[in-house]
Amino acid sequence: MTAITYFQFHGLFLLPPLAALTAAGVRRRSEWNSAHWAGTAVVLALALAYTTPWDNYLIDRGVWWYGEDAVTARLWLAPVEEYLFIVVQTVLAALWLTQLPAPDADGASVSGTDRLGGALAGIAVGVVGVALALRGGATFYLGAILAWAGPVLALQWGFGWPALWRARRTVAVGVALPTAYLCLIDRIALSAGTWQLSARHTTGVAVLGLPVEEATFFLTTTLFVVQGLVLFDWVIGE
Repeated sequence: MTAITYFQFHGLFLLPPLAALTAAGVRRRSEWNSAHWAGTAVVLALALAYTTPWDNYLIDRGVWWYGEDAVTARLWLAPVEEYLFIVVQTVLAALWLTQLPAPDADGASVSGTDRLGGALAGIAVGVVGVALALRGGATFYLGAILAWAGPVLALQWGFGWPALWRARRTVAVGVALPTAYLCLIDRIALSAGTWQLSARHTTGVAVLGLPVEEATFFLTTTLFVVQGLVLFDWVIGE
């Protein structure tokens, strides 16, 4: 019997910060553009569409699995709680951003050279990921994360990395705290047997007990959300 089911994981570790940030948002007048939540809906829809096939593919490959009686139901190969996790992670990051000063990216210009450089940087991340994934074995999961992240980073950086750089303090703080918290609770879930990683497909390298692959995953996914919302705010402002 799993110590913490996936549903319990949501109740214990995701519902409280969601409620706290919602209450804080009600009390505090946000400096963000009024279209912030429209942007959140767009980012959420894209996150679900892009993550679902990748997530199910890795489950099928045996990169991770879930503890006995840890999930309530499955949609395709992934638990329904997994899709809920994507939703909650996106909303948490969006709520956290409303607690921060709105980024000052007004007037940021993006040249053709800027767009090319940003796109190439994202593509480079993806190429490294593909190379690691194709090696198979211990680097497969890390490579799969980077290969999956590359196209999104190429699009975001190619579209407006100067705007992101101008708003770098908001981006950095917006990414740092949610990433740290998600890494912490992921470490708890792994210890509780809610889900488990394959030793065959992971490097065995850990940071404070958390596999480096999981830390990379939460860093990149939070970065996707924060950068997407900052860029959306920039576009609406322009």
